[in-house]
Amino acid sequence: QVQLVESGGGLVQAGDSLRLSCAASGRTFTIYGMAWFRQPPGKEREYVASISWTGGTTSYSNSVKGRFTISSDNSKNTAYLQMNSLKPDDTAVYYCNAEGWVAGRGDYDVWGQGTQVTVSS
Repeated sequence: QVQLVESGGGLVQAGDSLRLSCAASGRTFTIYGMAWFRQPPGKEREYVASISWTGGTTSYSNSVKGRFTISSDNSKNTAYLQMNSLKPDDTAVYYCNAEGWVAGRGDYDVWGQGTQVTVSS
């Protein structure tokens, strides 16, 4: 099975920056794409950004467009989320999601454990 490990969350002030990382590991797998979601306190999980592994096509939610940048290092099976000009409304648990194919099981869709981002005003 494929596993995701997120890192890079923390407590920052409004206007600061953070970079989240999401590393995928497993045996004989490929990645179709990765995405970041977030779940603010008391709210449902929402889409933030995504990137395709072939071609690097990116997409963003309107709430983060222009402030966040998603990127990938395919050689490390890792996706990143560079978050600039952070706002208190960005406070949430950030989750990484990956879709792809793994030998012996076929297509997969997995989630990381989440990393807390807290932005103080």
